[in-house]
Amino acid sequence: MTAPLRASDPIVVNVGLGSRAYDIVIGRGLLGSLGKRIAALRPGAAALIVTDGNVARHHLKATQEGLRAANIRTSEIIVAPGEQAKSWRIFESLCEGILAARMERSDLIIALGGGVVGDLAGFAAAVSRRGLDYVQVPTTLLAQVDSSVGGKTAINSSQGKNLIGAFHQPVLVVADTALLDTLPAREFRAGYAEVVKYGLLGDAAFFAWLESNWRELFAGGPAREHAIAVSCRAKAAIVARDERETGDRALLNLGHTFGHAFEAACGFSDRLLHGEAIGLGMALAFEFSARRGLLPKAEAERVMAHLAAVGLPTHVKAIAGGVPALDMLMNLIAQDKKVKRGRLTFILARGIGSAFIARDVDAAEVESFLAEKLGR
Repeated sequence: MTAPLRASDPIVVNVGLGSRAYDIVIGRGLLGSLGKRIAALRPGAAALIVTDGNVARHHLKATQEGLRAANIRTSEIIVAPGEQAKSWRIFESLCEGILAARMERSDLIIALGGGVVGDLAGFAAAVSRRGLDYVQVPTTLLAQVDSSVGGKTAINSSQGKNLIGAFHQPVLVVADTALLDTLPAREFRAGYAEVVKYGLLGDAAFFAWLESNWRELFAGGPAREHAIAVSCRAKAAIVARDERETGDRALLNLGHTFGHAFEAACGFSDRLLHGEAIGLGMALAFEFSARRGLLPKAEAERVMAHLAAVGLPTHVKAIAGGVPALDMLMNLIAQDKKVKRGRLTFILARGIGSAFIARDVDAAEVESFLAEKLGR
């Protein structure tokens, strides 16, 4: 594992997609440079900022000032915070707002917020005027290491999470780690689940580094920038190989099949945040892998011990408000985006750092496993 870079050095990770390649710029205090970066990238473009009420209180004014200092005409749309914003109603309102603001094909949408804002604004950009460019300015740890990178945009359906959307790559991602200072501790922990994911799916050395350095990452400083950069490099490499998830990009869904089902069963509410659901999902994926004899039980226990140490849920009975019904969970799993011709697909592991795509998993085996975990 390489040593963390100095916090003062902005880190640039390129997502290599040919003519649609873009940079992820990572560092502390980068929000002030956003206007200059956009002006250099799209001279003369106007910008419409999409954000939520919580983020607006902390960061909207500084974002507007930075853009205006670079002579960029700005407007903004503020949506309600939370997963409920990824709905048809809010999506329609946002698209109408973009058109009412007279945004042209040469202008930009700026997604200033966490994963919800990024997914919602990115999807609206993908379809408004048949496609507007957009810039991701992620304000949560989860968004900085995962949802802002790779071009997946979506809203939720009553049938499940992220089932309505499009692949639409941003033209720039600016990950200012100083913005994470205003995150509630629970939100930061939830985002950390997506950092751990990169170690578990393909980098055992990174997972070991996180076991030793997670406290410094939570506190801020060089370890934070380093972990975000490692995560972004891992995702960028996978996205460059498999942009539209026809192959190994599915590995990025480690923990998501179980996690999305629990998240949806909890009504996309504060009962279980997205990152908490993914942490729980990864614990279950490693337990399920151990049950299938794919890895020693001690490996699964090591994963669960680390997730628990940072405060993430590892047992279904930790879910606030009681555990969901088994039949509901199985119906949601059957709607997972990785299902092909009715066959379940899971991301399982042969060890820490050795995830793989398991196709045609027996639904009865999954149901039996979940029934055991739910105490049914």
